[in-house]
Amino acid sequence: MIGIIRYGAGNIFSLTAALDRLGIAYGMVNTEADIEKFDRYIIPGVGHAGAAMSKLQQSGLVPAIKASKKPTLGICVGMQLMTAYSEEGDANMLNIFPVKTLKFKGDTDFKVPHTGWNQAFTEKANPLFENIPNGSHFYFVHSYFIEYDTLYTLASTNYINKFSASIWQENFFGVQFHPEKSGTYGETLLKNFANI
Repeated sequence: MIGIIRYGAGNIFSLTAALDRLGIAYGMVNTEADIEKFDRYIIPGVGHAGAAMSKLQQSGLVPAIKASKKPTLGICVGMQLMTAYSEEGDANMLNIFPVKTLKFKGDTDFKVPHTGWNQAFTEKANPLFENIPNGSHFYFVHSYFIEYDTLYTLASTNYINKFSASIWQENFFGVQFHPEKSGTYGETLLKNFANI
């Protein structure tokens, strides 16, 4: 069963609606005592990364998340929380991945935030993207991106510059896009995560 890390900065409704549609069992992780009830976790997130990190620290869940050996998926800001540092709020993050979250430098040809459908190109074989064709479209909404690094990048996307659309290290996964808003392939990814 999936435990959704609830710390006050996540878009819980659209995620739970998608899990309900898929028949995937889930519950809420509100305190450290809830952690052991689940066999995998999702860290949702919307809005400001620095503020989200502050709320996550206040929740008391940071040590348990960092110590977890269970599959853990960060979505959007939830993925950015797994990096070492974010320019948004000039804040240190969880440092699960030693990469930075940076702000898009927009120009007249590209609007920031990056909003809408874009392709994700898988760079490594991984069960998270099983049965998802390379170059499939997913729905993005973000002004900050995770710097591209070949060691941790599971899938990449191009907008203004190449960035990590998905990252992976051991039991930790992240996606910059919103699988719960990405149609069939987004739902496939959530199902894959539920079975890792």
